[in-house]
Amino acid sequence: MNSKQSSISKEASISGVGLHSGEQVNLTVAPAPINHGIVFQRIDLESEPKVPALVDYVVDTSRGTVLEKDGAKVQTTEHILSAVGALQIDNLLIKIDGPEIPILDGSAIEFINLLEKAGIEEQNALRNYFNVTEAIQINNEDHSVELAALPLDDYRLTVMVDYKSKVISSQHAQLHNLKDYKEYIAPCRTFVFVHELEALHQAGLIKGGDLSNAVVIAEEAVSDEKLQELATLLGKDKIEIGESGIVNKEPLKFKNEPARHKLLDLIGDLVLVGRPLKAHILAARPGHAANVDLAKAIKKAIAASDKAAPTFDPNAEPVFDVNGIAQLLPHRYPFQLVDKVVSLDGTSVVGIKNITMNEPQFTGHFPDNPVMPGVLQVEAIAQTGGVLVLTSTGEPEAYWPYLVGIDKCRFFKNVLPGDTLVMKCTLLAPIRLGVAKMHGEAWVGDKMVCSVDMTARLVRK
Repeated sequence: MNSKQSSISKEASISGVGLHSGEQVNLTVAPAPINHGIVFQRIDLESEPKVPALVDYVVDTSRGTVLEKDGAKVQTTEHILSAVGALQIDNLLIKIDGPEIPILDGSAIEFINLLEKAGIEEQNALRNYFNVTEAIQINNEDHSVELAALPLDDYRLTVMVDYKSKVISSQHAQLHNLKDYKEYIAPCRTFVFVHELEALHQAGLIKGGDLSNAVVIAEEAVSDEKLQELATLLGKDKIEIGESGIVNKEPLKFKNEPARHKLLDLIGDLVLVGRPLKAHILAARPGHAANVDLAKAIKKAIAASDKAAPTFDPNAEPVFDVNGIAQLLPHRYPFQLVDKVVSLDGTSVVGIKNITMNEPQFTGHFPDNPVMPGVLQVEAIAQTGGVLVLTSTGEPEAYWPYLVGIDKCRFFKNVLPGDTLVMKCTLLAPIRLGVAKMHGEAWVGDKMVCSVDMTARLVRK
């Protein structure tokens, strides 16, 4: 899995009809900066409103995943988001001049080709993974639908579908490596049963649907009269039942193509969490509603973890060790107060300070009762934030970082020799005109010892 964020190198476009709206839509993917995220833009509407690809904006999951913000709606987002997720693209602007993402051939392969044509480009910021540390589960009342995110230091998906059908038996699909997505998952098309078509048509849906963009499945023998009705519904002169109850003349791409397509949808819907995941996703009979429920549950777990003490793996290679920090910050002994940086993602940073008895402040600060001075705790937090601010410039050696404001500073517990101070700084707003506003915290174990809001200014040397 990629360690750094990525976008695309240049714009690329594609056109097609929306599956449900039937409207012709032009879609353009465009590069976006670090920490921009995936955002849709309705360029056909006044003021060209933007709709972030986040689960917060899901308004419908009945026959696809629909997003809406401030009256701007984007339908059938799951296939392009699946391609985005599989290619590990973090920052992208998707411009469309209609209400729905084009269905194309009903799979994600053309979106994969479009994004690869635009060129995947690594960016100078770490991906902000959410590591699932405890099982996150959702299910419906009768447990006929069950999804779970389980701890795993990787991203893996396993899907099972069972439609009680003679044509589609119980099927499984799995993806253990995102590099296999293009060949084994992306070409798998959406599907629909013959008995669903009439109701969908009467509901004003599938106006753009035909045999070129969906697998149509007949569970039982269909009369000539019904076949003609079906042909009219799908805009064809004539259709015949294909192999194994598949109406399309083209056979299935894989025997378990429906299960693979459900896995494709699941990847796309989980992009709506807003952060890349490290987890094993298990899904029994998933659909868009359940996928979105799991995405919401994961996002709730993320919110809870953001309020908890930062965690780090002492065995993992740091982002910056003490020597790397010395190359970024101007501080030197005895005033270099960060020993290593263990996380850095463009909006937040986590640093470590080991408190030892032989540090110079303990000579005169309560020598018989050594307590780390509060001002040095704040300084250590500020230096951690300095790493975040400097690295965001792309040329950290060109700036001096100055702490120019402290607000809402509180100390909750003494910090003593032998403690490990874990410090986290998060940007409160994008850095503008060299001014960065951050919230900083310091923890010892699971206890917060200091909290402070800070303002820093970058001054060019």
